[in-house]
Amino acid sequence: MNILGIDIGYSNLKLAFSKSGEKPKTILRPAGAAPADRFGNRFDGKVQADFLHVLVGDEEFVAGVSPDRAEMWTRSLHADYSSSHSYKALFHAGLLLSEMDRIDTLVTGLPVSQYLDENRKKVLIEQMQGTHQVTPKRAITVENVKVVPQPIGGLLDYIAQEDADIEDARVLVIDPGFFSVDWVVIAHKDLHRQSSGTSLNASSVVLEEASRLIAKDHGSAVNTETLENAIRSGKSTVLVLGQRVDLAPYIEQAAQTVGPVVLEAIQKSLRIESRMPDLVVLVGGGATFFRDAVQSTFDKLRVVTPKDAVYSNARGFWLMGNTL
Repeated sequence: MNILGIDIGYSNLKLAFSKSGEKPKTILRPAGAAPADRFGNRFDGKVQADFLHVLVGDEEFVAGVSPDRAEMWTRSLHADYSSSHSYKALFHAGLLLSEMDRIDTLVTGLPVSQYLDENRKKVLIEQMQGTHQVTPKRAITVENVKVVPQPIGGLLDYIAQEDADIEDARVLVIDPGFFSVDWVVIAHKDLHRQSSGTSLNASSVVLEEASRLIAKDHGSAVNTETLENAIRSGKSTVLVLGQRVDLAPYIEQAAQTVGPVVLEAIQKSLRIESRMPDLVVLVGGGATFFRDAVQSTFDKLRVVTPKDAVYSNARGFWLMGNTL
């Protein structure tokens, strides 16, 4: 059986895939996708080697690149992202990168607030299931699709990494993404829907605040895509009016502003719980932005994060695919 865990985020496309019984291969690409005619040519005339060319219907898209590479195109930062052409292009790019012609089980996630909408789940399953013409010469078939709340993937990844026993534990899983911060409460392996939720004060808001702080100190803002690219590639500085500026202090200061707002919403949702969580699992690409706020809020609890947390949801989705 061929299994694919795919996490189509607002900032990154993450994949974990393999045949059943084998270790998964993981891939991360930026989550930019736009019609091919919105991209320019390299100044030296060479082919853009990092472009993935896919079809969305009859239209050619370039996917898996930084969102700021496209001209006259804005990435989707709204709740209907999964119905957008960019999302579909990234989905086709993920299928292409899996190097499989047939996928027996595909598992993906939705933000908690969207997952609770049964119609949205149904539409996404119908959208992903079936045969997809991803390029003019390549069709890929997806047999079965499972959609779960986004943070569940990260929890499964943590359990697998640590061989953790949560049988009788109450676990709070927090997943800071680019568009939203999602959280779920799991007790006796049941999802407590009323205590789970979504906040839009996510990583994008942290980057926007960092940009504002940089502009205040250095006279010019840096767009969020530039900050995003620097973090993705592990760079410690960004260029502002010809000078290198250390990024870490501004991200830290921005996170100190945004983080407590998110944690206030999480604490509010936990009021209906009969007792506090036993463990906090912090997952996802934005985990480092919010760790201090999470640890400060839940100072009596252990806060854990899986290794390579940016892949945690995709790896967890893949793990779930192996059990279906």
